Amino acid sequence: MTDPTHMRREIDEIPAAAARLLEGSGKAFAGAGRALAEKDPGVIVTVARGSSDHAALFLKYAIELTTGVPVASLGPSLASIYDAKLKMGSAAAICISQSGKSPDIVALGKSARAGGALTLSLVNTIASPLADVTDQPIDIAAGPEKAVAATKSYVNSIIAGLAVLAEWAGDAALKKALARLPDDLDKALACDWSPLMASLKDTQSLYVLGRGPSFAIASEAALKCKETSELHAEAYSSAEVLHGPVSLVEACFPVIAFAARDKAEAAIAKTASGMAAKGADVFLSSDRGENTTCLPFVATGHPLTDALALIVPYYSFVETLSRARGLNPDQPVALNKVTETE
Repeated sequence: MTDPTHMRREIDEIPAAAARLLEGSGKAFAGAGRALAEKDPGVIVTVARGSSDHAALFLKYAIELTTGVPVASLGPSLASIYDAKLKMGSAAAICISQSGKSPDIVALGKSARAGGALTLSLVNTIASPLADVTDQPIDIAAGPEKAVAATKSYVNSIIAGLAVLAEWAGDAALKKALARLPDDLDKALACDWSPLMASLKDTQSLYVLGRGPSFAIASEAALKCKETSELHAEAYSSAEVLHGPVSLVEACFPVIAFAARDKAEAAIAKTASGMAAKGADVFLSSDRGENTTCLPFVATGHPLTDALALIVPYYSFVETLSRARGLNPDQPVALNKVTETE
């Protein structure tokens, strides 16, 4: 029997990692939430790259939907290359990095703080340069992640951000949903997305769709296709894909549409059904599509955790896909665990 990959082990650890974070970090979440309430920022900025940037995108939608405070992503080159002086007296900044030592992320976190922002960091290595330069460092407690492709650290970054948001906003419903989330993630591990294999094993390109928080999930899913399976995947909002990219969709073109149980579900299902009508091979995490293949999902009872849970069965599938395509998901070509860009 072949030993499981590091990636497979780490995917299987997601529910336990989530439980560990939620059980042990209440004080840190409460402190960061109080700091945000006292700051009362007019805007939030995020600082991240790769999977961490997709976690930031998820938190952008979560913060905007919950508090009404706009959120924007800052390019790390503002500090590391251009040495821009940022005016951030009315802002808060959320910096996300598993290692906490990517030079450009650290530089921009430091610059945001110098510009007057309240700075938070979500890191998997609390003894790190990024934690040192931010006001509210939070250990995401994912544990060692040996696979190059991030999985449990992506999930725990989002959970940590949602927990801080729940404290900041005093959102009792979100707190309850987070308390249930480790069990929901365990159920998500059991969801079988193997029907995707026939369409994706030998294909060269696909679209991955979502909207709102599920667009952040789609973005992460597309990156994992590229990282682990050398498969070209493009993530689009289910609205944006209709403004040009849909013209490339033809018979048997594969499409994965991530839909949560939220206000966007019907719109995503409509777009997915329209592509299926053109002959595309469409897979949808909803039972509201027409001529689409329904991917099993866990209904968590909250739109934000519902969207987050969708990444777990996808991770399980894409690890299998990588091996089916003759690759090693633990050793993506030309990638390293820490990307030290400037």
